[in-house]
Amino acid sequence: MAEAPGQERTERATAKRRMEARKQGQVALSREVPSALILMALLGVFFFAGTQVLEDLTRLFGEMYGQLHTTRLRTIGDASALVASLLRACALLLAPMVLPLMIAGVAGNVLQIGFEIHAEPLAPKLSKLSPLAGLKRIASLRGLVELVKSLVKIVLIGAIAWSVVAGYMADFPTLMRREVGGIWEFTHTAAFRIIFYVCLTMVVLAVLDYAYQRWQLEENLKMTKQEVKDERKQAEGDPQIKSRIRSLQRQAAYHRMIAEIPNADVVITNPTHLAVALRFDPAEMSAPQVVAKGADHIAERIRDIARENHVPLVENKPLAQALYRMADPGEFVPVELYRAVAEVLAYVYRLKGRHAR
Repeated sequence: MAEAPGQERTERATAKRRMEARKQGQVALSREVPSALILMALLGVFFFAGTQVLEDLTRLFGEMYGQLHTTRLRTIGDASALVASLLRACALLLAPMVLPLMIAGVAGNVLQIGFEIHAEPLAPKLSKLSPLAGLKRIASLRGLVELVKSLVKIVLIGAIAWSVVAGYMADFPTLMRREVGGIWEFTHTAAFRIIFYVCLTMVVLAVLDYAYQRWQLEENLKMTKQEVKDERKQAEGDPQIKSRIRSLQRQAAYHRMIAEIPNADVVITNPTHLAVALRFDPAEMSAPQVVAKGADHIAERIRDIARENHVPLVENKPLAQALYRMADPGEFVPVELYRAVAEVLAYVYRLKGRHAR
């Protein structure tokens, strides 16, 4: 079924999408890269240690055959001990040859995707056991591409090996007249050339295949515009919920502000447009504090509560405008307004003193 308009996967994958895909084992992994590195390691082993390994193996088997006439295999235990000794000696001789190949194989994967362990790709899934799902994977575009790559690799490697061997065809009849050392030298040279040219081919195939795997991964991870929006909402929060939270925060701040008005010493007005309530306690504060402020209907509400609680109202347009602009509830009066506020408070204290008398 065709995707709805606007639902085409045209957007690059986000960091979250890439992380989730990586945990599920979806990475750009080319099998040709480890193969190329293994061949390069094998080429190095042949070049630097091939002759030495052959000489050591020849010496080992020579010693073994030389001792056959003195070896007594009376029981199965004797035979087992002889075989174990032979295998141990062969393992020690071949270890310098096998270890570089193992390291190259591991490095081929680590260099592509790093060293991480995730259990999710190893978790059992019934879909992996379904024959129908397996047939779908084989008949898919990815399966077809893998088949074509395998055929191309086989044809190229076979053609290279045949071309090298064809160059030595004239020398094959002479091998019957050569000694073991000459046959080994001939075989070593031919094998080295075959591995060298195959290695060059595999390096080219590995680079192309890795680029293809990267491209295919990017295509598979692409997202629709709606998926990107949904993920952004999850990361940042739903705008409606965030708006609701801000509204509740404003309401809570408003109620706290209204509750502080009865404790104010004075309310400075505009006279009707603005209202700013101030409180000053010399024993607790270093400067007067704004406990409430508002405009329009909030200013009217502040004035009403001030009248109900006998808080003096002082009309001072410039000071009210400056306080409203420069200080929020809970903040102290700015230094540049100290003098004007002090005059208002002094006036209020004189009024309170006359009322007290």
